[in-house]
Amino acid sequence: MSHMQLVVNAVASTVADDTTVADVVLALAGDDPRGIAVALNGDVVPRSHWAQTRPADGDHVEVLTAVQGG
Repeated sequence: MSHMQLVVNAVASTVADDTTVADVVLALAGDDPRGIAVALNGDVVPRSHWAQTRPADGDHVEVLTAVQGG
């Protein structure tokens, strides 16, 4: 199995070449993605595209969680 490097939430990570954005979210947030947004190299990835979007080696992925309060 081949691997690639991603920067996930500012941390270098090694992942499988076939990793999708959905896989990254699952690894970080578990199976409940409510309130989560994802950016790939600064561009928002719509939730409907997570399973089809494959980051490339060296890409930056930000997984953000909404926080309530004020």
